[in-house]
Amino acid sequence: MDLSAKHCVPCKGGAPPLSDPEEDRYIKEVPSWILVRDGVHRIKREFIFKGFRGAMGFVNKVADIAEAEGHHPDIYIFYNKVQLELFTHAAQGLLENDFIVAVKVDRISI
Repeated sequence: MDLSAKHCVPCKGGAPPLSDPEEDRYIKEVPSWILVRDGVHRIKREFIFKGFRGAMGFVNKVADIAEAEGHHPDIYIFYNKVQLELFTHAAQGLLENDFIVAVKVDRISI
């Protein structure tokens, strides 16, 4: 599955989240992300930069991806560290959209 070639599909409220086996399959596409299953299932990743400007430049690129895809991560900034968490609020869990955005973020973090 080439998630980088896909685009997020608008989520309507009430969409069921992915099952655990589906999450296990998708997480293989983004091995640098951590799958968290306590409470609302989500994926997260931390990025470290040389300084604040590098972190903010990265956040701006993430914002561009999020706006283009219509799917927005939770972003936490700590000087030179950026933590991203992805899950679909309307589904209260993970959907394919979360993994699509993760793949696209991975491509800009290299």
